[in-house]
Amino acid sequence: MMILLAMPVIQILLFGFAITTEVKDVRVALFDPSKDTSTQLIKERIRSSEYFIIAEELTSIDQINDLFKYGKINLMIVFSENFAENLLHRGEAKVQLIADGTDPNQASLLTGYASGILNSYQQELMEQYRIPFQIVPEIKMLYNPQLKSAYNFVPGVMGLILMLICAMMTSIAIVREKETGTMEILLSSPIKPISIILAKVVPYFTLSMVNLITILLLSVFVLDVPVAGSLFWLTVVSLLFILVALALGIFISTMVNTQMAAMLASGMGLMLPTMLLSGMIFPIESMPLLLQWFSAMVPARWYIAIVKKIMIQGVEVQFVTKELVVIIAMAAALIMLALRKFKIRLN
Repeated sequence: MMILLAMPVIQILLFGFAITTEVKDVRVALFDPSKDTSTQLIKERIRSSEYFIIAEELTSIDQINDLFKYGKINLMIVFSENFAENLLHRGEAKVQLIADGTDPNQASLLTGYASGILNSYQQELMEQYRIPFQIVPEIKMLYNPQLKSAYNFVPGVMGLILMLICAMMTSIAIVREKETGTMEILLSSPIKPISIILAKVVPYFTLSMVNLITILLLSVFVLDVPVAGSLFWLTVVSLLFILVALALGIFISTMVNTQMAAMLASGMGLMLPTMLLSGMIFPIESMPLLLQWFSAMVPARWYIAIVKKIMIQGVEVQFVTKELVVIIAMAAALIMLALRKFKIRLN
């Protein structure tokens, strides 16, 4: 009944609100060395736009890299010195637009929206003074100057594959024992319940590691996506994420009694949130606030964010402390919950 009645409602809400190509409430940082009338007017237009939120106004250009590494901004706007003077006397001024290229589609949209605001102000000046003006936007894509789509979907595919293989296959394997009646035999034997659980999860843990290695090899040697950061920390984070997915599979197996129910619960219940609410395809910032809160409970969101930062941006582990703490907390909570719910006694 839950699948028949609740699933259509959940699907229409997810597809209706999560799937959008619009970009809203994007965090922007500004560096304005000239602080003249023109830059102030442009900043007001950016601030009043529904697309952008001015998160930082920098005093030094050296702060830009750290802001991108910590994930505090998605776009950086750098005005040239003597912006208004160059625009009014020389007829030309430059603005640099720096975007995070790990998501090429979003980066192109952000620079396009920002260029549109600059063009609007340029047209207003031309109508006012009746002479030609030109604001030249210089676009720079960090971490992915070629705008390769593989830089975006490889981390997402890693999260999706590891989640589905671990959670879905583990839950089905344990429920299959219930259906065939062999779980009762195992529980009544001298074998400890924890040994039964480990015997079920270790094969999928090993298989997930093989898949992880395969994905990384294909990414580096076939798709030309480099591992710019620490391979050690990328492996550690992947192991933690695998533990989270395995614990989810065990927990699902305690809630259902048939393989079909386990497949629907783990497949539909995990695949859609992982694809739609993890930032794998659609930006989380553009979703309604309620879905943003719900996406915080999706483990793949934090894992994909870490993989992008370590693998694509090449950041050190201190720049992913928040995401790493969330993954560790989820792993500990789900393992405890799964073991607690696992029935070790026969009814």
